[in-house]
Amino acid sequence: MYLISGIIFLCTTLTVHHAAKILAVFPVCSKSHFTPGFILMKELAQRGHEITFINAFPQKEPIKNLRDISVEEVKTSLAGFLNNEKLTSLRKMNYWNVMEFVSTLGETYTEVVLRNQNVQNLLNSGEKFDLVIMEHFWNEALAIFAHRFNCPLVYFATGPVSIFNSHLIANPTYSSYIPNFLTTLGSQMNFLERLKNLFVNILCVTYAEFKSIPKQNALLKATFPDSPNLENIVYNASLMFVVSHISIHDPLPLQPSIKYIGGHHVGSLKPLPIKIKQFMENASEGVIVFSLGSILRSCDLTFQQKEVILNVFSKMKQKILWKYERDLDGLPRNVMISNWLPQQEVLAHPNTVAFIGHGGLLGVMESVYFGVPILGIPTYWDQYKNIEDVVRRGMAVKLNLHDLTEETFSNALNEILNNPKYRDNAKLRSKIMQDQPVKPLDEAVFWVEYVIRHKGAPHLKSAALHLTWYQKYLIDIVLFVGFLVITISFFILFIMKYIFFNSKVYVSDHEKNK
Repeated sequence: MYLISGIIFLCTTLTVHHAAKILAVFPVCSKSHFTPGFILMKELAQRGHEITFINAFPQKEPIKNLRDISVEEVKTSLAGFLNNEKLTSLRKMNYWNVMEFVSTLGETYTEVVLRNQNVQNLLNSGEKFDLVIMEHFWNEALAIFAHRFNCPLVYFATGPVSIFNSHLIANPTYSSYIPNFLTTLGSQMNFLERLKNLFVNILCVTYAEFKSIPKQNALLKATFPDSPNLENIVYNASLMFVVSHISIHDPLPLQPSIKYIGGHHVGSLKPLPIKIKQFMENASEGVIVFSLGSILRSCDLTFQQKEVILNVFSKMKQKILWKYERDLDGLPRNVMISNWLPQQEVLAHPNTVAFIGHGGLLGVMESVYFGVPILGIPTYWDQYKNIEDVVRRGMAVKLNLHDLTEETFSNALNEILNNPKYRDNAKLRSKIMQDQPVKPLDEAVFWVEYVIRHKGAPHLKSAALHLTWYQKYLIDIVLFVGFLVITISFFILFIMKYIFFNSKVYVSDHEKNK
């Protein structure tokens, strides 16, 4: 009994010793941004860490070791940005205007978060934290949390490595084969595509250095006048998690401080609701799952678009499970609607033969994980790039929403369903994603604890983080070498001109003497 009591005491002591206080900052009011962070925070809480979670979706039922700090008012402040009309208009904007739009969105919600009274109380509380994990999405001013609490910072990118987050970790962004996030290019580019990619990269770097970061710095100073310049704290992160995986995105060079955790949100599956289970299991010809996400909802489609979709569905031999947020009259007998779908569970069902989605990264990840071909209907931001990536891998067909007709929709669906290459390639990508030595969620937890154990893991940080932008891109070297070349060229030209002039005078004088 004494031995058992001693072992229990030792285990308890070790658990307490290794438990850490972690502050998580995930304030974007979109489930696709919240969910990846929430999954990781919940897992850390279950492993005994004490989590303080700033977010716009506080839990109705408390979770052990997880304390919510609500910033739900972000939903109101971003209502003017996150609507169908605004978001779908992004495809008509040029690259600079797209960055202006998203940057303004970032400034808006960042200010709301920093001025939130509960957040203010936390920042001035004198509370101690071992680590800050912060979603990075046009919100660099939120790096003040790690500075205020004098602890390491980990960035969490709810998307792939891109020109918009690489600079935070000094990751290389070669324009020759790393496509810009705003384009739909792949890594294999011809001359004109590389030229375009270089131009867009220069545009993005210019915007980040001279507009986005300065605006975030001004916002930080307005909220906390005693804060240091943003440039002194935003490049001090120990690590960056990236929701990406080689099964979907092109290979590229990575700093040791960047960790792929794509698919970490795919968890143990729960039993399907009885009604959905019966519907799917009685589908002898298979089930098509249809969901447009949480921002662009199916019920917000135009009357004409809904009519096109229903007419095509009515002619299909497959059953259709459609995430539709309201009642809908005139449903064909093979269509079932639900205002909520357990998306992972229905995609994992063996009778699922295709997924119609908007190209959100989490949905694409889930389709790849479960080997389901995709009919992608992207509408804004990263969705075009996400769909193009799986199209290039032969497991998806892309259809633009503004091109939606009965003919285009029917043709795209029949191509996905009747051409076996899409299913075969989806299964291949599924094998690649699942063939990993460690589950992505376990790896994410390991690296969180690693950074804490090693006091910020400064050995992972690149020396490039100490360089200014013009030093990093060798602009000062190019200018210096250019100055030398021009100076030497002028000197040589002067000498040659002097010699030529004197030789001409000599010849002239010599002829006169004759």
